[in-house]
Amino acid sequence: MSDAQATRRSELPGRYDRGLLLAALGLAGLGLVMVASSSIPVADSQHIGPFYFVTRHLVFLMLGLGLAIAAMRIELETAERYSGVVLLAGFALLLSVFVPGLGMRINGALRWIHLGISGFQPVEAFKLILILYLSSYLVRHRESVQRNFFGVIKPIAVAGVGVVLLLAQPDFGSAALVAATTVGLIWLGGARLRNLVFLGLPMMPVMAWAAMYAEYRIKRLTSFRDPFLDPFGDGYQLAQALIAVGRGEWFGVGLGGSVQKLFYLPEAHTDFILAVIGEELGLFGIVLVLALFAWFCGRGLLIGARAVQRGLYFQGYVAFGISLCIALQALVSIGVNLGVLPTKGLTLPLISSGGSSVMMTCAMIGVLLRVSYELSREEAQSAETTQARVQAGVWA
Repeated sequence: MSDAQATRRSELPGRYDRGLLLAALGLAGLGLVMVASSSIPVADSQHIGPFYFVTRHLVFLMLGLGLAIAAMRIELETAERYSGVVLLAGFALLLSVFVPGLGMRINGALRWIHLGISGFQPVEAFKLILILYLSSYLVRHRESVQRNFFGVIKPIAVAGVGVVLLLAQPDFGSAALVAATTVGLIWLGGARLRNLVFLGLPMMPVMAWAAMYAEYRIKRLTSFRDPFLDPFGDGYQLAQALIAVGRGEWFGVGLGGSVQKLFYLPEAHTDFILAVIGEELGLFGIVLVLALFAWFCGRGLLIGARAVQRGLYFQGYVAFGISLCIALQALVSIGVNLGVLPTKGLTLPLISSGGSSVMMTCAMIGVLLRVSYELSREEAQSAETTQARVQAGVWA
């Protein structure tokens, strides 16, 4: 594309996808209400004021909104150009948790860095950084990735370095999420499935070892099959979550009426917030959450497919990566709450109370909305060119 064409394209008006924005706002709004409902007993028990967690959540939502607006105004061409440099910064962030005085050890894990007034979990930023780098790589080496086995090795290896650093923290849930998002994005980028399977086979024993080398992980893997065999021990969290979901029946016990959040259900406002939704809003509330995530991620994947069709490969791959990452994290969190998957420390995007997770999810959504804007601008450019050619033919 010439400089004149690029300038002309940047001057054309674009539109942000309304369906995507409405789904994100719906999830954030529902999350704010449910954080308020589920966190008040927790805050009271800690004597920090009943509205501490919901106020904190709202502050991080506002910070996330600022990040989203900033991301919506940055040309993705700039992100593509500097994706390699930003990747190095992402690895530096993952390593920073091991720096004495900077890294924060919470519940035996080094996953946070201390930023004075709050902690920050570097993996939340690394997810977006890795998606931008992988998308850039898929554009630059598209033919190699689609045709050759060796074209797939480098992006897998880059993601593998991040996975190893996450396992060292340890953070098995985020490591698995990063690995799954990487494989999914490379596959959507055109890589042959057999190449991905061939590369994945040697990694399976490694992931199995990582899942079972610690005794508490083995207990998580076994207890979710029947948590009521040890309802006051290893199966306690899931047993309480299932009791909450069961009490909700079709339409719930009413907003604010949950009993399980009153010191029975651990992490009621974070990891197990869907169980509170199930108790207070019933099956209707759970289906609503599923529908909002399906709508959001479906719109994201559709935007990605349209962008690739238009030749906006980087934008399309970024949309694929973000949609996959959010969808997979939501799927795992929902599965944990419903007893389908072993307990993992992954929050429900935009709904669970959190700091770095909420902010970086908002930033991801801002980037995804930017993709929709640039796609809309490209379609306007295409329509204008077609109209000009038709008029030229008529006049001729």
